[in-house]
Amino acid sequence: MPQAAADPNNLPYADGDFFGFEQLLSAAERERLQEIRDFLAKEIKPIAVDCWNRGEFPMELIPKLAAANLVSPVRRQGWSNVFAGIVHAEFTRADASIATFMGVHDGLFTGSIEALASDEQKAAWLPDIYALKKIGAFGLTEPLGGSDVAGGTRTTAVRDGDNWILNGAKRWIGNATFSDWVVIYARDVADNQVKAFLVDTTLAGYTATKIENKISLRTVQNADITLENVVVPDAFKLAGGNSFRDTNKVLKVTRLAVAWQAVGLQLAAFDVARRYAVERQQFGRPLASFQLIQDQLVKMLGNATASMGMMVRLSQLEDLGQAKDEQSALAKAFTTARMRETVAMGRSVLGGNGIVTDYEMAKIFADAEAIYSYEGTYEINTLVTGRAITGVSAIV
Repeated sequence: MPQAAADPNNLPYADGDFFGFEQLLSAAERERLQEIRDFLAKEIKPIAVDCWNRGEFPMELIPKLAAANLVSPVRRQGWSNVFAGIVHAEFTRADASIATFMGVHDGLFTGSIEALASDEQKAAWLPDIYALKKIGAFGLTEPLGGSDVAGGTRTTAVRDGDNWILNGAKRWIGNATFSDWVVIYARDVADNQVKAFLVDTTLAGYTATKIENKISLRTVQNADITLENVVVPDAFKLAGGNSFRDTNKVLKVTRLAVAWQAVGLQLAAFDVARRYAVERQQFGRPLASFQLIQDQLVKMLGNATASMGMMVRLSQLEDLGQAKDEQSALAKAFTTARMRETVAMGRSVLGGNGIVTDYEMAKIFADAEAIYSYEGTYEINTLVTGRAITGVSAIV
């Protein structure tokens, strides 16, 4: 006979960590993780759905994020990549949009400075970046160039004495409507190599226009950027950003971070679906008492657990300095594909309530579509992995 509904907060495995991956963290890391979870529960979860519905970014959150000291947990603070990955998953679990804001500022933008700037440039720029006194964006994707931007960057850079003149356009640039700086990747017409520049968004000729009508990550302020004869001093060209191979140093790590987001969004879907199934009554008994509902919940947990296991191992390899581009590519492709399955099952568990943001699942379902596409599409990451296992490239 079916059991009565239980307290969803006191059930075993309510945290979704079915195989106890967090036990791999040090005691200090587990303590810090709990502090961050408390911050997310207090400052982000209560406002997430409303901001998403309105399509507005909560600017008042930035000082709170700064006070929480969250930027550059590995390079600057010395935490492990496993810890940093779980934290990024937890941010996404609370809200994928704020996690994406952090991923852009901390991963793509700060990562570009940390990986490609000279020591002198880092000393001048990183303190304000770490303190969120300067908000950053990352300008690589273009209106006509996404997956092929490595060999087809249309934004140009021309050396003019002690300056560079940038012309072109970028698209889907997160944070760009309010960022102070943006790293722009542009093709040097002299040698046809992609180079990196730190651009002050107040410079003449720089404009950023918000992209409207999104159905995913609505809180994130994505923008179209135009650069019309923007003059950038040579001192603001990133010293180590001289080819797309250099750019890939940043993307390998951030692709890993996006795969962690796929873990976090699956856990978010599991959270909502599990609670709903336990609390919702149908035919006079808990929804969770029906076998087909339990089947979907278990499949959701299995997808999330498999994805998390892959990401823990990849993060361990990153800590050892052994992670490869193709491993990040496989992780991004696999986890985001599982994520799509998981959020779809979660939406199904909620029935009609799964299509309104009041119950959060509709937001989770929609946000998965952006995570599935950015930092390399499923198809491109599959081909990168396929090239590694066959020795034959299927990319034109």
